[in-house]
Amino acid sequence: MADAADMAHVLVFPIPAQGHLNSFLHFSTGLLRAGLHVTFLHTDHNLRRLGAAAREATAASPRLRFLSVPDGLPDDDPRDVGGIPQLMEGLRMTASAAYRDLLARLRRAGGTADGFPPVTCVVADGIMPFAWDIAEELGVPAIAYRTVSACSVLAYLSVPKLIERRELPFPEGGDLDEPIRGVPGMESFLRRRDLPVQCRSLTKTDQDPLLEAVVAATVQSRKARALMLNTTASLERTSLTHLAREMRDVFAVGPLHAMSPAPAVATSLWRHDDGCLAWLDSQAERSVVYISLGSLTVISHEQFTEFLHGLVATGYPFLWVLRPDMLGASQDAALREAVDAAGEGRSCVVPWVPQRDVLRHRAVGCFLTHSGWNSTIEGVVEGVPMVCWPFFVDQQINSRFVGAVWRNGLDMKDVCERDVVERTVRVAMESADVRRTARALAEQVERDIADGGSSALEFKRLVCFIKDLSASAAENDLQNKE
Repeated sequence: MADAADMAHVLVFPIPAQGHLNSFLHFSTGLLRAGLHVTFLHTDHNLRRLGAAAREATAASPRLRFLSVPDGLPDDDPRDVGGIPQLMEGLRMTASAAYRDLLARLRRAGGTADGFPPVTCVVADGIMPFAWDIAEELGVPAIAYRTVSACSVLAYLSVPKLIERRELPFPEGGDLDEPIRGVPGMESFLRRRDLPVQCRSLTKTDQDPLLEAVVAATVQSRKARALMLNTTASLERTSLTHLAREMRDVFAVGPLHAMSPAPAVATSLWRHDDGCLAWLDSQAERSVVYISLGSLTVISHEQFTEFLHGLVATGYPFLWVLRPDMLGASQDAALREAVDAAGEGRSCVVPWVPQRDVLRHRAVGCFLTHSGWNSTIEGVVEGVPMVCWPFFVDQQINSRFVGAVWRNGLDMKDVCERDVVERTVRVAMESADVRRTARALAEQVERDIADGGSSALEFKRLVCFIKDLSASAAENDLQNKE
């Protein structure tokens, strides 16, 4: 009988958003290094968009392949942040049917002509419960992978309790700095404004569709064989402890981008501007403010102007990522305005960057971020002080942990005024205490991912868990055939 490592074939199925794709590809890289086969399930739209980069990634590893299913949206749909509820519904209604047919075929020996063994385990995005429900119905064991922080998963899991305690909905006109006591382990520092921003729109009669979907998926993740998180025990020990009491098993296996880095171009939906690295080479050590608000954040021209004037007032040069879809019709004018305001050679404004290379560059002094979880842990790993301006979902609570728990940066949520931007960025650039704390946190995480560290050991445990699940699934198939 074949060895368990040869038998194990994991189908991974992320939500088709940039941050989720990145995290899942790092995870897949770790599985490939452990000797497993991986089928990475994209949407048709994203796989077309990736084009040659996806083909090059699979050519580099004979045990990796990319397949795809439809997302239920028309080709010309922008798939932007405002359409997330429609995307989630399209995945649930359209992708799920195609996924069921595909998985039924892939779990059979000879289900495809490329020599891959049958799929023996599914690792699906933790906000797509249909993916693990279908897998289990077909006899394939399934693990839920949440690509966000453990603290945010715990907050979502606590929403029903917050409603029961009448901490949600917030009273109309209520103080957003009022403490929240119903999320375990966070009673001493969590405020209303630190919960997902969608909580602010709740009323006794109206639910936010995105919040409702994510809370429901989080509650349903109790049914998965395990919950996997891209984090480390040293960062989120208390949240992980509380989650372990709720789930069948919990694996803290991050930061994956540092443990099993995958080529950034393999999942990037935007073309990197590598010229920014040459510009950074020309700048003094720790002199540059790096600004990136992620792959989904949109801002008004007024907010852009406040950021710009605040940055210019600090006197520091800056590298600013402004995606093509971030400012709408005013984008071109904004680019000219930023370059003119900063002065020649004092700014570099680009549509997308290789962020890990930027954050580890000697010239970067601080990171003004939307506090998405990938960006947060990338900043933590490189020991770069952060200024947090969260946009939605898990980002509000991540920024609170940066400012009030880990203290490796400052939380600027809910404010976009030039004087506040200037003051906060100056502290992040100049405070020896913040820099020292950021460096100490990076050193701790480095120990976690080293051989014998907590995350390295957890990843080995996860691989063994997947192999055991795969062996059991194969044995069940044999018994069913007899």
